[in-house]
Amino acid sequence: MPKQALYLKWRPQEFDDLIGQEHIVRTLLNSIDMGRVRHAYLFSGPRGTGKTTTARLLAKALGCRDLDLIEIDAASHTGVDDVRDLRDKIAFLPTVGQYKVYIIDEVHRFSRGAFDALLKTLEEPPAHAIFVLATTEIDKVPDTIKSRCLQFEFRRVSTKEVADRLEQIALSEEIQIERAALELIARQGTGSVRDSISLLDQIVTDPHEFISLELAQRILGTANVQAVLALSQAMVSQDIVRGLQVIDEAIDSGTDPRQLAQQLVEYLRNLLLVKVANANLVEASADMRKRLEQQAQALSRSQIIKMIRSFQNAFQELKGSGQPQQLALELALMESLQATANLADDVPAVKVSTVVDSLEVERVIEQVLRQRFAHLTTTPSSGHVATPEPRSEQPPDGAIDTNQPPLVALATLRNGWAETRRGVDVKNRILAALMEHADVVGVSGNLVSLSTKGDFYFQQLGKPENRSLIQYVLSRQHNQSLVVQLVGTDGWNKESNSISAHDASTLLNIAQREFGANVTPFNKEDKKEDK
Repeated sequence: MPKQALYLKWRPQEFDDLIGQEHIVRTLLNSIDMGRVRHAYLFSGPRGTGKTTTARLLAKALGCRDLDLIEIDAASHTGVDDVRDLRDKIAFLPTVGQYKVYIIDEVHRFSRGAFDALLKTLEEPPAHAIFVLATTEIDKVPDTIKSRCLQFEFRRVSTKEVADRLEQIALSEEIQIERAALELIARQGTGSVRDSISLLDQIVTDPHEFISLELAQRILGTANVQAVLALSQAMVSQDIVRGLQVIDEAIDSGTDPRQLAQQLVEYLRNLLLVKVANANLVEASADMRKRLEQQAQALSRSQIIKMIRSFQNAFQELKGSGQPQQLALELALMESLQATANLADDVPAVKVSTVVDSLEVERVIEQVLRQRFAHLTTTPSSGHVATPEPRSEQPPDGAIDTNQPPLVALATLRNGWAETRRGVDVKNRILAALMEHADVVGVSGNLVSLSTKGDFYFQQLGKPENRSLIQYVLSRQHNQSLVVQLVGTDGWNKESNSISAHDASTLLNIAQREFGANVTPFNKEDKKEDK
């Protein structure tokens, strides 16, 4: 005979065994002691939090036997005839005791007609009939039904309470498991005691095997805690290279991208709680709280909120997405780093006159961009900024199809380049600013060639994560699967060696808007004094 599932074996048999719903248990016990039992109850809340179990315990406390406890699954009995059949049988008196208890699980699955038929029964119930309606979607239950029931809302059980319950089960079952692994299981259960116990049952393949945190992570397919910590520290340190490495290593090791995004959001939420309140609100070890406090000191509240939103969006985008697995995570990382960037102290003041020295303006903006991306272009050995010779940055092999006419006309791509920049701006404002120094110079099949104004812009736009974002936005904009390559700086469309006052003003606006540059007017006399 197969071993009984743990969640069935450890289903609460007494109200004292029920965890996390003390407010409901206290009210029900008081009403039973006082003889004030209602004829209809409505239990709502997330799955696995004890709704059906509490209904059975209520029936047990009222002295019901098996024959007088009727459970109905509304998911498979949704019609009017099912409710009418129930109503016809209600008239029969209980076999033993004073009450018959009818538990209707997932009551929100009833049809409109079934609800109408149930309403009649709830309005004029026999004295011996008690109804307990259970649902995970309270908003789908009609108000007419709600108003005739005493409502109880079941809450998700805290991670600590679930972990304590799992530890009790593990000790009784002689399962050797690390406390950290139990806490991981509890977090994965998302407040559902039943789901958490089922997960514990899932990872116990050998009762005599010691279950470490690492083993539990592998079996459950969750992100390594160290990966979450390393990625959060990379964001605090504004180290995009390290952050991308962490994401890549985690995905290569088999981590589910959605799991990584979900756990990072949970970690950042704890970071926000520490920032706005204190570490006592966080369910974590002392070492983890200390780490959260240190990171919270390095970030502002708005920066943490931006990070949470970025990775929450990544979590949603990864659901059924056709993008490369880690692209959404990489974009969220770049958004988060953009949020933590503070360039005000590093940006030089720019003095301009009515007649703009265009080369000087470009030089200052390029200096600002180099400062912004200095940690991306520094070689580990020398520490100097690396400026490679212009070269062709090819996209991944197998993605190019040039054996056909252009999927999108060159003129269309050029005319829509401003719109492309706006699309990129939603995800990465810095990259959108860099794209003002690039132009579409060719298209063959699905291959779009870009040229940049200088080596620096070529290097930055050629970064895999930046090129992937441009490629993604272009493809969605033109409803075609396009591939982007950088072809160097020679193809840049130079109409003159100088720029107009309008163009210079645009560059200055970028410097002010994106990088916080200070613009101070000056006249020729100031320039002479500077000399």
